[in-house]
Amino acid sequence: MDIKILYILTFLLFVSKNVVGQHPKEQKPNIIYILADDMGLGDVSGINPEGKIKTPHIDRMIHEGMNFMDAHTSSSVCSPTRYGIMTGRYAWRTILKEGVLGGHSKPLIPKDRTTVASFLKKQGYNTVCVGKWHLGMDWTNNAPEKSKRITAKYVTNPYQTVNNTALDAGFDYYFGISGSLNMDPHAYMENRNLIGTLSFVKDKSEMNRRSLEDGRAGWVSEGFTRTKVLTDLAHKTSEWITKNHQKPFFVYLPLTSPHSPIVPREEFQGKSGLNPHGDFVMETDWVVGEVLKTLDKLKISDNTIIIFTTDNGTSPKAKIEEMKQKGHYTSWKYRGCKGTTWEGGHRVPFIVRWPQKIKPNTECHQTICTTDLLATCAEILNKKLLGNQGEDSVSFLPALEAKEIPNNAERLIVHHSDKGVYAVRKGKWKLLLDNKGGSNRGKVEQITRPITNMSDLLLFDMETDETETTNLSLQYPEIVEDLKKELAIIIENGRSTKGEVQKNDPYPSAIKWHQIDLLRPYMKDKQLPFEGTYGKRL
Repeated sequence: MDIKILYILTFLLFVSKNVVGQHPKEQKPNIIYILADDMGLGDVSGINPEGKIKTPHIDRMIHEGMNFMDAHTSSSVCSPTRYGIMTGRYAWRTILKEGVLGGHSKPLIPKDRTTVASFLKKQGYNTVCVGKWHLGMDWTNNAPEKSKRITAKYVTNPYQTVNNTALDAGFDYYFGISGSLNMDPHAYMENRNLIGTLSFVKDKSEMNRRSLEDGRAGWVSEGFTRTKVLTDLAHKTSEWITKNHQKPFFVYLPLTSPHSPIVPREEFQGKSGLNPHGDFVMETDWVVGEVLKTLDKLKISDNTIIIFTTDNGTSPKAKIEEMKQKGHYTSWKYRGCKGTTWEGGHRVPFIVRWPQKIKPNTECHQTICTTDLLATCAEILNKKLLGNQGEDSVSFLPALEAKEIPNNAERLIVHHSDKGVYAVRKGKWKLLLDNKGGSNRGKVEQITRPITNMSDLLLFDMETDETETTNLSLQYPEIVEDLKKELAIIIENGRSTKGEVQKNDPYPSAIKWHQIDLLRPYMKDKQLPFEGTYGKRL
């Protein structure tokens, strides 16, 4: 053989071996985000081994991945947290100043707003949302112009194509329900249409007859069975992954559980030995197991990032007192529950498994927020976000690589209660802008712990007092002032990250922006001209 040809063949063989060897590292990772609904840190047995609920599949993720012990939702209730996850932006910058949306609410995310899904779609990802959307849609309606929200009785044609669904937020495919399981329409939606034969139910007795107790009257699809929803969501997700794993994919799986109505299927009823909430948590864990099983079967686990977290702490409807009497503390060692600015309202399980990158069984104590997904995806793909994208999102990729998140101790993370009351966290300091946890749910306590040195605003040192028992606001008034000032700046600048100043969304003057008067003295523009017309997109 000619010596030149031999050199060429040897060179090509060397190059091909190196390309093949490097290829897995160059592949874009698949990303799966599983979001449970109303579930506290204490409900995960891998975090709270003294608890009464067993979660073997979530525990498997902990053993094979990274467990964030200081992770927080941006809000302590559903819709605003989901908005923050999808957009990397605090929901109180929109019209949603408190509370949540309904099943027939208008869309909260405008079509021109970048979401995690639309961002990843532009990077070549297949994208799917399976589960509870709860971010509003454009329903055909005849609601009065001044109506606060569109209710079922104003929806004139539920069969008509619905616009501004998850498809308009960057997803290729959507299957799920528009709101929570207790909200109408009680029906599945696929892409832009409700599924099944629909009828309008006007009263509670008819809802009960259809086994939809505690559900709001409205549109109901014949045969819609709440105890089958988790099974359907798990199967639909596994089916979609199986058909679409040939290219990078993003799966957003917002579950309906263990939110009320607490309706575990028969197989799980009584399984926890605790109460129906415990049973529903175990079924939630089963869904995680089905997703993991699918990844293993397809042999795509190594380069798949799978995240499990929840949208806020446990609801009082889970019968927190009853669980406490049986020795189960759903918020683990923390004060408060869903709706509150106490730690139990927004400190949540946050577990990430990525075998190709993350060392197994690692624990991270860096503070992160659920708004951080968008910036993390951008850094993973080596892309920069524009000034009007992910204004409150910070990448936690360094943490996944066992590094420090740059300037994380200087970051101010904002918590928001169901009543629109603020709390902030910066480094070891946490400031509550009231003394009741920002919610009527603040009265629900797992453990009775009086607060020492009570005052109107509460300051806690989270390094020495993460259970929030000793108020230091009177001892460190300068820290209180600094945190209030920084929160005011974050509100006024339309962002909490570095970058161009942005505007918060306009909102009707009839809607109250809570606590803004408390922060106004710290703003450059004392008039705070944020009010505007009720934009068409909302």
